[in-house]
Amino acid sequence: MNCKISHFMQDLNSLNIETLEKWFTDDTVIWIPPAKEISGKSRILALFRAIFRRYEKIEWSVSEIFHLGNNKYFYQTNSLGKLSGQDTYTNEICTIIQFSECGKILYLSDYFKDTKVFS
Repeated sequence: MNCKISHFMQDLNSLNIETLEKWFTDDTVIWIPPAKEISGKSRILALFRAIFRRYEKIEWSVSEIFHLGNNKYFYQTNSLGKLSGQDTYTNEICTIIQFSECGKILYLSDYFKDTKVFS
C-alpha cells in the first residue's frame, strides 16, 4: 500500500483532475483545511479544481509513511507552493488516509504544521 500512496501523490502532483478522478468514489470523505469535510467524487474533484486554480505552483513530496492497519496510513509530506500573487512558501503536512480493498480512497484528512499562508 505504500506504493498506493506514492502513486496517489504522483497523480496529485500532476495537477490533472482527470488523473485524480480514479482515486475517489461517491463514498470518499476528505478534509483539507481550511475547507470543511466533504464527501463524494464530484465535490472532491471540484475542491481540487478550486485549490489548483489558487496556485501558480504547488508540489508535494512524501518523506515518511506509517502503516496503521486496516488499510489506513499516516504519512508526512513537505509542500512547496506559491499562491497567486504571494511569496513562495513551504509547509509540512501530516495526512491520514484509508484505502478500500480495491485501492480507492475511503478517507483522507490533512493536518498542516502552519496555516497562516491560508489566512
